[in-house]
Amino acid sequence: MQKGDLLYQGKAKSAYLTDNPDQVVMVFRDDTSAFDGVKLAKLAGKGAVNNKFNSFIMQTLEKAGIETHFIQQLSDTEALVKRLDMVRVECVVRNVAAGGLSKRLGIPEGEPLNPPVFEFFLKDDALHDPMINESHILSFGWATEEDIRQLKEKSMAVNNVLKPLFAKAGMTLVDYKLEFGHYHGRMVLGDEFTPDGCRIWDTATNEKLDKDRFRRDLGQVIESYQLAAQRLGVE
Repeated sequence: MQKGDLLYQGKAKSAYLTDNPDQVVMVFRDDTSAFDGVKLAKLAGKGAVNNKFNSFIMQTLEKAGIETHFIQQLSDTEALVKRLDMVRVECVVRNVAAGGLSKRLGIPEGEPLNPPVFEFFLKDDALHDPMINESHILSFGWATEEDIRQLKEKSMAVNNVLKPLFAKAGMTLVDYKLEFGHYHGRMVLGDEFTPDGCRIWDTATNEKLDKDRFRRDLGQVIESYQLAAQRLGVE
C-alpha cells in the first residue's frame, strides 16, 4: 500500500489516496478546534490517542456486526480505511441532555433521556451544521428514505453496543455524532469515534473526559482523553 496525494484535509484529520481506489489513509493530527474553527490549538499527542481510540471503537463495532470503514491501524496517527461516498448528514444520538440540546430546549444538563434522542444535522461548516429533519433530507435529495431508515437503525445499534461498554468502564456516554457513507451499495459507518465527537462523563463525578474540556477551558484535555481510553482498555 502506497500513500499518495492529499485527498481531503479537515479540521483535525487528513485523508490521502492510495494505490487502491477503494482505500485511503486517514491521518489524525494534533490540531484541535471548537465553535466552527473559531477556537484553534495544537495539543501534543492528540492525533495518536484519537487514532488508537477510534481503532478500538471501530473494531468493537465490527465484532458486534456493524460494518465500518476501518481496515487497520498503520501507525500511531494513521489508519487505513475504506473510501466511502459520504452522506451529507450527521447523525446525533443523545442519552443525556447536554450541549446544544440543553441550550435549544432549556433542558438542564445531565437530565437522562429515555428513550435516547436522535437528531439529524446538515454537514455544512459555512452554515454551522444546522439541525434538519427527514423532510428536509428528502426534499433536497441529501438521502433516500431507505438511507434514512438505515442511518437511524445503525446509529441506535451503535448506541446499544457502546453505551453499556462505557458504563462498564465507569463512564457515561452522554451523546455522540456519527457519519455514514455508501461503499459498494452498503451503508457503512465512516469518519471517527473519538472524544472529539462525543461527550463522555465519569459516572460517579460527572467529570468531563471529552472535547468540552477544550471548549470550556477546563484544561487536562489530552490527559482526559487518555484516561477514557485507558478505562476502555485501549492499548
